Amino acid sequence: MRRATTVAVAGRELSVSNLTKVIYPATDGAEAVTKAEVIDYYGRIAPVMLPHLAGRCITLLRFPDGAHRPGFYEKRCPSHRPGWLPTAAGPGDRDGEIRYCRLEEPAALVWTANMAALELHVPMALAADLDAPRMVVFDLDPGPPANIVDCCRVALLAREVLGAVGLESWAKTSGSKGLQLYVPLNTPATHEAASDFALAVGQLLEKQHPDRILTTMAKALRPDKVFVDWSQNSRHKTTIGVYSMRARPRPWVSTPVSWDEVEACAASTRDVGVELLRFETTDVLRRVAELGDLFGPTLTLEQELPSGRR
Repeated sequence: MRRATTVAVAGRELSVSNLTKVIYPATDGAEAVTKAEVIDYYGRIAPVMLPHLAGRCITLLRFPDGAHRPGFYEKRCPSHRPGWLPTAAGPGDRDGEIRYCRLEEPAALVWTANMAALELHVPMALAADLDAPRMVVFDLDPGPPANIVDCCRVALLAREVLGAVGLESWAKTSGSKGLQLYVPLNTPATHEAASDFALAVGQLLEKQHPDRILTTMAKALRPDKVFVDWSQNSRHKTTIGVYSMRARPRPWVSTPVSWDEVEACAASTRDVGVELLRFETTDVLRRVAELGDLFGPTLTLEQELPSGRR
């Protein structure tokens, strides 16, 4: 029996159900995480997460049977959504028939969490201008036995290249095994230009460090290297949203990290470093309380791609 409870969230009333259901089973001595705890996290992280979601078409990745069971992507915003939840045509939708959810307020995050939408995937562009990316993203994906330590080392190399052309960048964990590097633009740009620029940076790094870095997805070449996925800048692509949970063995979160933390991870051994940048929901809430939103500047900093790549 699915027992429902009515909760008040920032002026809205929502019905949430099945709160004791285990979403993340107990593992290695860690306690299980219930649906109630997932909802609580999204409700509490909303003030810093929502500015990074607002105005964008969000793809939900839902796990109604728990993070340890198969989930499914949901681009079309469910028809049973609340009447106050806005929608918009999103990336990859050429004829406007797919209406994506737009998550603009705390109650919206609680509503998606109640549907076990553990992961929220976000495009680079706003719904109001799908052809203009607000950022360039470098998705650093390690091929085992490489791990996030290797990604941090590559991120530092990328930061140096970006700095040489006057661009600042911010890092966040993927919440899984990799690291993502973001270059805020907030100025006119195209997806093609963003992709071309990301590829050019990746290829430069690959040329300088062919034993550690690659820009092609060929699986045979991946072991012990970091794949710089520049294709995430395509119009129809999304990346995991900052502060989003992941459907992994534990409730890991895609978490903004400082460059000091990236440097510390890069300087460590693989077995030690893999734990340095792994954050669960409780860690993230504590970090936000202490550090604020490390990713905040990406929303407003205006930067331009090098001349000829706009």
